[in-house]
Amino acid sequence: MNEIVLETEALTKYYGSTLAVDHIDLKIPRGCICGFVGRNGAGKTTAIKLMLGLLNPTTGSSRLLGCDSSALTSAIRQRIGYVTEGHRLFRWMTIAGLEKFQRSFFPKQWDDKFFADMIEYLNLPKKKKIKHLSNGQRAQVSLALALAPNPELLIMDDPTLGLDAAIRRQFLEGMIELIMRQGRTVLFSSHILGDVERVSDRIVVIDKGVLRANCSLEQFQKAIKKVILSFADSAPDEVNIDGLLHCKRIEKQLELTLIGTDDEKISEWAKSVGAENYHIVKMNLEDQFIEFTAPANHKRLFQWEER
Repeated sequence: MNEIVLETEALTKYYGSTLAVDHIDLKIPRGCICGFVGRNGAGKTTAIKLMLGLLNPTTGSSRLLGCDSSALTSAIRQRIGYVTEGHRLFRWMTIAGLEKFQRSFFPKQWDDKFFADMIEYLNLPKKKKIKHLSNGQRAQVSLALALAPNPELLIMDDPTLGLDAAIRRQFLEGMIELIMRQGRTVLFSSHILGDVERVSDRIVVIDKGVLRANCSLEQFQKAIKKVILSFADSAPDEVNIDGLLHCKRIEKQLELTLIGTDDEKISEWAKSVGAENYHIVKMNLEDQFIEFTAPANHKRLFQWEER
């Protein structure tokens, strides 16, 4: 059985009367790259801060590397890397000053060569102050600072925000290489679902503070399907197929979004309602995520949207 490096039990956070994270039970095994996704305001950043002990939960608990998040020891923290949303750095410090400051927390594991090579590749002058860097450059420095200690568990909140496509791809490939070193684990949130699809082998979906999915990426992608059925006359009024998430009628067609419905069941249902033909639409992760998290009573925003 895989060792669990990150675990939460009924993790809950209220801000006053507003519920931000709702009884999340989560287990992340060692050695995986886990994409942590959700719409804006879903509770991802709050959940990450609770896991890291940066916020106190209203109820519930979390553990990192076997240690309660509310009492992480310095020895445990040295095994964890963290990249914050927005890449908050001391603006008055130079890159060299930040390197010296960060290295002091990881005296035995800091990789000077890795940091130097990354800064050189990114063409960032070490004497330059953070306040004089662009948003993208600050993001690059944040990534270098997080990766230089060679962390056992790396937690990142939208780490590629502000990076151009070429640097973002290089960073993602670097994450894969990091995981290939025995025992490394990555949890990262991202609004760029293409990035999650490119590198993750596991996905966690949070929606309005509620954990909606926690499985392998392959399982998630196999589970969410879109099916378009065509009819000679009108489409049936009643749609009662198992696993139905959404249904859209377009003239003599039905467009169904399904979860966990196998192809045989789809074929049987199509025949039972007299469909002339049907086909399963190929979807990427972004399409599947949007369908999976879309509210059932989704309203049209624009006049050209199909009814």
